[in-house]
Amino acid sequence: MKVLTIKQPWASLIMLGLKKYEFRSWKTDYRGELLIHAGKGIDKDGMERLKKYIPENMPTEKILGKVKLVDCIETSPEFYEKIQKENKDIYEKTVFNQDYAWQMEVIEVYDNPIKVKGKLRLWNYEGGVNGKEE
Repeated sequence: MKVLTIKQPWASLIMLGLKKYEFRSWKTDYRGELLIHAGKGIDKDGMERLKKYIPENMPTEKILGKVKLVDCIETSPEFYEKIQKENKDIYEKTVFNQDYAWQMEVIEVYDNPIKVKGKLRLWNYEGGVNGKEE
């Protein structure tokens, strides 16, 4: 199954349903189920800025659950204006290249996140998820 590694707190915010868009400098044609992996890295500025949204337990180096990647939208000033109305804290413009917004819908948060090292870009995970074999 396809996996995307994301720094904390962003990975947890996606799984909580608070962040519907993950930003990348590259586009993907992939649509469908996608595992969300919380990487080893932590965005310290994001942690400080978003502390009111962050859960106590924020695992790293684990697959947190599954989402459905439904779209990949080329961003524009109008797009940012729209999503900042949804949540200005989470969708604050950053210095990172945010050319594409990957739109996700949360399908399943795993009770027992899966310990695994992350990788860059989209990658494949061949193991079982949440006690089930793929």
